[in-house]
This record gives sequence, C-alpha cells and structure tokens, in this order.
Amino acid sequence: QVQLVESGGGLVQAGGSLRLSCAASGRTFSNYVMGWFRQAPGKEREFVAAISRSGASTNYADSVKGRFTISRDNAKNTVYLQMKILKVEDTAVYYCAADRRTLGIGVRAISYDSWGQGTQVTVSS
Repeated sequence: QVQLVESGGGLVQAGGSLRLSCAASGRTFSNYVMGWFRQAPGKEREFVAAISRSGASTNYADSVKGRFTISRDNAKNTVYLQMKILKVEDTAVYYCAADRRTLGIGVRAISYDSWGQGTQVTVSS
C-alpha cells in the first residue's frame, strides 16, 4: 500500500479558497488513481474528486464542479485539491485516497485501498 499524508486544511470564510495537498510514499505513485473524499459530522463519507494515473482525466461530484480542481504531480508524488468559492456546506474532514486496481476513475470509496488520516476544512459564514 501507499502511505498518504494530507495537509492544507484550516478555517476559511465563505467565498474563500484553500488548497489541499496529499503526499504519497511507499509505492509508485503513478500506478494509482487518486481521489478526494470528505465526511461531515453525522454524514457518510462522500466522493469529491478523482484524477487518473496520468492526470489527463478527472471526475467531480456535482456539488463541487466549477469550484474545485484536482491535479497531480507525479514527479513530486503529490495530488492537490484547489478549492474556491467555498461554502459552509463544504465543511468536513477531507481524505486523500489511492486506488491501484480500478481501470477508470472510481467514485466509490470501496474502490480505494489506501487512505490518509484526513485534514479538517471549516468554512465559516
């Protein structure tokens, strides 16, 4: 498995921006589809965005389309989530995840076999 460490979370006002990073180690990063998920208190973990192994293809949840951008740098073993126009409802713990098996870009958490510890994002009104 690959080890994942997220960073970049914090407190931001509604309408603001944050960039999350996820550093990977232990395996060949470019072999993994990478995803971001989030979990708000009392809610199930939900898909946010994912990116293909090469970075050429991406997929987003409808709730973040046009506001969030996922990208990766395979030379730095890092995946990013640029978040703009943040809303109070974006408040959650954000998790980075890696999927070695799926041929496409998975949106289901069960497809991902490695997870980071999560980083808190809090958006205030």
